[in-house]
Amino acid sequence: MIYGNINSKHFEQELAILPRPLQNAIRILKDNDLANHEPGRFDLDFEGVPVILQVLDLTTAPRETLRPEIHRKNIDVQFLASGGPEEAGFYWDNGTSQIDEDLLDTPRDILFYHNNPAVPEGRISLDIGTYAVYFPWDVHIPAIQTGTASAPIRKIVIKVPVEACV
Repeated sequence: MIYGNINSKHFEQELAILPRPLQNAIRILKDNDLANHEPGRFDLDFEGVPVILQVLDLTTAPRETLRPEIHRKNIDVQFLASGGPEEAGFYWDNGTSQIDEDLLDTPRDILFYHNNPAVPEGRISLDIGTYAVYFPWDVHIPAIQTGTASAPIRKIVIKVPVEACV
């Protein structure tokens, strides 16, 4: 997992070490006002790489109500465009988690795990402009509320094919 903020003074240096398709995805987040984009799913082409752009209006929720997720064919670039704040949980997929729902062979490319309180889970805080890049081995739990109140968020997700980055 990698995370940063498009407003960081080190943004260009952070971007430079990533594969070109991930650079392009994160640059789209910086160079476009996606907070005001219409919601939905959009198929795009970044220099010959087909990607999926999702503009999602969500509400953060208590951690225990959210399922851990993972993707195998795509790298998820998630971005908080407006609202929040939001937290995201994460942990390494060591192969021992119990599957709740497997949709990996569908266009969604997603697998949900059952919550397991024994798994050592990290957390990151996302404010507007923060992005997180989740690789196929990064279990993640987005849209966790901070404090006791839920908050509306505008989340941008760009799905970059793993094969484009190797």
